[in-house]
Amino acid sequence: MLESLCGNKNVQKILLFLFVNGKCYGTQLHRVLNTPLTPLQKALLRLERGGIILSEYEGKTRLYQFNPSFPLLNELEQLLKKAYTLLPPQEKRFYCSIDPKAPARLDYPEQILTSFWQKLSAVKQLKFTAKIKSSEEGDTTRRGQGEIIVISEGSNVLIFHEKGSWIGKEGSEMSFSNTFRWTLDRATKMISLEHLRRGLNHPVFLFHLAPSSRQVLASVDTHLCADDAYFGQLISSASCLRLKWRVIGPRKNEEMDYYYF
Repeated sequence: MLESLCGNKNVQKILLFLFVNGKCYGTQLHRVLNTPLTPLQKALLRLERGGIILSEYEGKTRLYQFNPSFPLLNELEQLLKKAYTLLPPQEKRFYCSIDPKAPARLDYPEQILTSFWQKLSAVKQLKFTAKIKSSEEGDTTRRGQGEIIVISEGSNVLIFHEKGSWIGKEGSEMSFSNTFRWTLDRATKMISLEHLRRGLNHPVFLFHLAPSSRQVLASVDTHLCADDAYFGQLISSASCLRLKWRVIGPRKNEEMDYYYF
């Protein structure tokens, strides 16, 4: 779609992948996009020399991301969002790679799910950061916190009733309330997440999460709701559960970080 503009199909793939995932490294692109490594490395070098992306080492891995100082970054991201939303559904799924280093097979996934479920059951508070990018209003970052009442409906369903406040664009405090439903499916070894903003009987499905490591549940696939794509991951640490998720659509470009305590 952008090949004629970018002059190179690999440049197009790299830009779309970075737009969706934020960071990447060469062998990850090679594996996820099923593209030879050498042309990808040449395209990455071309983009870095042009100042569009920059790189840094994390251990022995060279990670790439957009250069925040690139003067046309906002315009580029708007173009990439439009290009992504116009992709066929089967192509959108290629660009979701939240946990690229995950092993293909894990021993004892049931135990991993049980550990996450126990932590979800004990949640009482949350803090969150939401980054919303809009061509009309520009970039907005919201930060908030709140309390959570967790209601168990049987052994496999948890309802999160969330209430709290967040700081608005002008510095004013705004209240919020959300209701989410987590469902544990031991047969398929997944946990699903739904937003219940329309009520218990009309859930908005977000994504299925499955173990990709002992500390991470990653979305099994990009879920498409109308023209919006949802994907995310749940990360376990000693202090909290961190839910990272993205929504990309014709009118949406959102990144959310929820920290559950």
